[in-house]
Amino acid sequence: MGSGKTTFVKGIALGLDITDEVTSPTYTIISEYSGKIDLFHMDLYRIESYEEFELLGTDEFMYSKNITIIEWSEKITEYLPDNTIFISISILPDKNRKIDIEGML
Repeated sequence: MGSGKTTFVKGIALGLDITDEVTSPTYTIISEYSGKIDLFHMDLYRIESYEEFELLGTDEFMYSKNITIIEWSEKITEYLPDNTIFISISILPDKNRKIDIEGML
């Protein structure tokens, strides 16, 4: 927590010409923003199981041509598409951030 995930998503939203305020979806679980490409931002911190995630009806978010960013995605690993890009943000001792990206083509 506090690593800059929402700030990272704000940068992606800016690149998609999204003018809505981007906020953390911690309590709403899913936020949707319209731009050049729609952006869905999920926070699964409060999701307890894969079954609970399925009840959200997320297929339209997960398997569309839009961009879906999922915080705490390790809770639903088996549900993620094969073309998932994994981004990890770490806080370094000097308070800077380290961003690791896996799965880029």
